[in-house]
Amino acid sequence: MTVILNSEKAIARSLEALLQADPTLASLAAIAGPLPQRKTPGGYAGLAGVVIAQQVSKAAADTIFGRLQAAVTPLTGAVLLDTPDEILRAAGLSRPKIRTLRAVAEAECDGLRLDAVLRLDAEDAVDALTPIPGIGRWTAECWLLFAAGHPDIFPARDLALQAAAHEALGLPERPDEKTLSALAGKWSPNRSVAARLLWAWYGATRTGGGAPV
Repeated sequence: MTVILNSEKAIARSLEALLQADPTLASLAAIAGPLPQRKTPGGYAGLAGVVIAQQVSKAAADTIFGRLQAAVTPLTGAVLLDTPDEILRAAGLSRPKIRTLRAVAEAECDGLRLDAVLRLDAEDAVDALTPIPGIGRWTAECWLLFAAGHPDIFPARDLALQAAAHEALGLPERPDEKTLSALAGKWSPNRSVAARLLWAWYGATRTGGGAPV
């Protein structure tokens, strides 16, 4: 897998190719404006950030992540395993998310190399992460998209993407994961920038932003 979305220029080139393939998205791009890179760390801290973003707003996720970084320094799996639950809960983490972050850390202790996972093809990378308790497909895909800059990832389970597709594309109802995944197939091999475009459009049309991380 060749990582191409490693800069805002690369994202702009991918967007140009997407709009050439599907000109109907041009009106969304005009509203969304330039797409930011929004690159996150590729290691444990980056994956922790995506876990924190599960089912909360970006603003809330940013606040909790900042508190976690202040409480667990450096934010690595090994250090987190030595951190009491009371400190993690004080940072704003729920018990399920604490269990997930500990499960990731334990997987690392058992030999999982997150830096190596980033270099895998999309499906292989997802398969390497989803056996960890609390790491579902959405979490794995968002981490790959933002941490690895993978060019062809589309987290169709994401509620903001579903809502954005419903509104921006004039769909009769909000698509479920299966429907949106099938719809996004026509945007391959630029599905990652299609996701970024929909998130940016969603964020531009309401307060609080649309991207999960």
